[in-house]
Amino acid sequence: MKILVPVYIGVQLLAVSGILNIVAEIFAPVMSLFGLPGEASLVMILGWFSGTYAALGALAAIELNGMQMTTISIMLCIAHNLITEGAVVKKLGVSTFASVSLRIVFSLIMGFLFYRIFG
Repeated sequence: MKILVPVYIGVQLLAVSGILNIVAEIFAPVMSLFGLPGEASLVMILGWFSGTYAALGALAAIELNGMQMTTISIMLCIAHNLITEGAVVKKLGVSTFASVSLRIVFSLIMGFLFYRIFG
């Protein structure tokens, strides 16, 4: 709750102030490749860098249909909390850059394929 509620409130404030609409317009062309609205870019960025709970807080604040939620879920299951998990991977002796890059690339590929096949 200590992550979900503040993120939800923050996203609602961004929506009310109009900043979320500006962000959505900027990212709409890229997010359309996955069948997602531009607002979903905020969910993806929060999920990639802050974790799934932050993404869930943002997801609760925007309106998506079932297909869009499933697409985001697939993408975030592959690549989430990259900063923390990158540090763990580094301790294991694996290249952090390679690990993070690979997860982001596969996240994008699977989101694209899911939308093209089922969307």
